[in-house]
Amino acid sequence: MKETPEITSERKKDHLDVCLNEDAEFQNKNNGFEKYHFEHYAITEVDYSKMDLTTAFLDKEISFPFLISCMTGGVKESITINEKLAEIAEELKIAIGVGSQRQALEDDSYIDSYKAFRKMAPNVPLLGNIGAGEVACSSDIVGMGNRLIDMIEADALVIHFNPLQELFQKEGDTDFTGLLNNIEKLCGRIETPIIAKEVGSGIGKAAAKKLLEAGVKGIDVAGSGGTSWAAVEMIRNKNRNEYFWDWGIPTAECIIGVKKLKKKYKFDLIASGGIKNGIDVAKSLALGSDIVASANVILKHLVINSEEGVIDLIENWFEDVKRIMFLTGCANLNEFKTNKLKRGD
Repeated sequence: MKETPEITSERKKDHLDVCLNEDAEFQNKNNGFEKYHFEHYAITEVDYSKMDLTTAFLDKEISFPFLISCMTGGVKESITINEKLAEIAEELKIAIGVGSQRQALEDDSYIDSYKAFRKMAPNVPLLGNIGAGEVACSSDIVGMGNRLIDMIEADALVIHFNPLQELFQKEGDTDFTGLLNNIEKLCGRIETPIIAKEVGSGIGKAAAKKLLEAGVKGIDVAGSGGTSWAAVEMIRNKNRNEYFWDWGIPTAECIIGVKKLKKKYKFDLIASGGIKNGIDVAKSLALGSDIVASANVILKHLVINSEEGVIDLIENWFEDVKRIMFLTGCANLNEFKTNKLKRGD
C-alpha cells in the first residue's frame, strides 16, 4: 500500500504512544522460560571476582552479550529518546539497534532521529532496520540496503518480519511476494551482515532454516511474552481480537529450535521477546543464544528513571547472570551453554 511520509510518521508516533501508555503485552502466553530451572552446583570453584562477560558481536567487543533492541525513529519525539539510548549503549559498551528506517526512505525530515545513534555511539555495534514488506516490494534491493546501511554507518542490517502486525494494521501490507528472493539477492551482493528478526510472534526452526539458506548471518527469534504488535494495532484501531492478540511462539521454544541449526549454519542467535529481568537473560543464554535483546522494558525504564536508571537496570541484570553462572559452576559464557538448565515437570 502506497502511503505518504506523513502517514508513516504519524503511525510511528501512535506506536510509541501505545507502547509507553497502554498495556499491549501478551495476556495468556509468556516467554516460556518458566518451564526451566537452573541446577545448583554446590562445589563451584569459580572465582566470582574474575568473571568476565565480554564477548564479540559483529566484529566488535562488547561488555555484555546484550542488545538494546530496535525501537523507534522517524518522528520528532524519537530524537531525544534515541540519543539517550545510544549514550547508554556507548557507556555500557553494548550493541544497539535503530527502529525501522522506512520513514527515512520516504522523506528525510526526521533523518536526524536515526543519525543520532552513530553520533552518540561511535564505538559499539549498530544495527539498521527495515521491514520485510519494503524488502519484498523493492525493485532495487541492493541499492536500498546500501542506503540504509550508509545512513547510520550500520554494522548490520536487520530485516524485521511482522506479518501478524501488518494483518491487523489498517494501513498494513499483506503481500510479501518475492521476499526470500530479495533477501537472497541482498545477502549475496553486500558485505554487511543481514539479520532476520521477528517482532514478537517468533521465528521457528523451519523459517530460520529458509532464512539461513538465503544467506542471513543472524536470527533474532523475538518470540512471544513481551509486546504483542497485533495488540498495538488493535489498540490503535479499537478492535480487539483475543485469539490473535496472543498469537506467537514462546521465546524459549524458538531458541531451542533455532539453536539446532548451528550444527550446519554459522550465525548469531539472538534471543528477544519478553526479556524482562536478569533471570530471563540468563535462561536465554543457557538455552543457547549468543546475544540477548530487550526493547520496551528499556524504553519504559528510560522514560521513568532516566539514563542512569537504565544503566543500573542492565548492569543489575548481568550481575544476576554472573551470580547464576557462579552457582552453576560456570566460569565463562561457553560453559554456561552446556546444559545447565533443567526442564520442570
